[in-house]
Amino acid sequence: MALLTCDDLSLGYEGKAILEHISFEVHAGDYLCIVGENGSGKSTLMKTILGLIHPLKGRILTGDGLRQSEIGYLPQQTVVQRDFPASVYEIVLSGCQGRQGLRPFYGKADKALAWENIRRMEIEPLARRCYRELSGGQQQRVLLARALCATKKLLLLDEPVAGLDPKVTTEMYQLIAALNRRDGITVVMISHDLEAALRDATHILHVGAHIYFGPVEDYLRSETGAHYLERGGNNK
Repeated sequence: MALLTCDDLSLGYEGKAILEHISFEVHAGDYLCIVGENGSGKSTLMKTILGLIHPLKGRILTGDGLRQSEIGYLPQQTVVQRDFPASVYEIVLSGCQGRQGLRPFYGKADKALAWENIRRMEIEPLARRCYRELSGGQQQRVLLARALCATKKLLLLDEPVAGLDPKVTTEMYQLIAALNRRDGITVVMISHDLEAALRDATHILHVGAHIYFGPVEDYLRSETGAHYLERGGNNK
């Protein structure tokens, strides 16, 4: 059974659809990139998968024992969030909230997991630093470590390299690819970087006026993919 199945979804706000007839499956080990023009509903789709927004129509199913609380999520940051006055360790540890159940405090296992993911993201020297003092790239590593505390199966990433310089962007893509290929974590990522999506992903979901879902190789041969590539992705 697929890890995640979206069946004939219609998405939108206040009863008005902005995306309709979205169907796709994500299997364990996949790396799915969601692409499309600005304003096409990519972030709305991700929030619907997370249960933050209810679909207007259709179903979202999880398999392989995956619960919605076990999905790791790295959202786009707001200016206010970048200025959050907490330590790196505290932010990473907060990713364990879904594991607590009725326990009022973090346990030893939660704290050990936080340190494991701090080391995994190579930010151990920053652990006691205030989050708002960090660079954009360092903050993204912190948030990725936090997301990893919530899951061992599925990561949802919404534009994880937005605003980062080219060197840090490359490093972030390498980290995400390693989590997928080395650690077997399934990745669903919204991306404006079509070149990186075609290089790293196993599957593409293109949303907007035209909808496509399938392997990267088939996307390149599809009419939707060819048209999007001619326009240079959604940068034009």
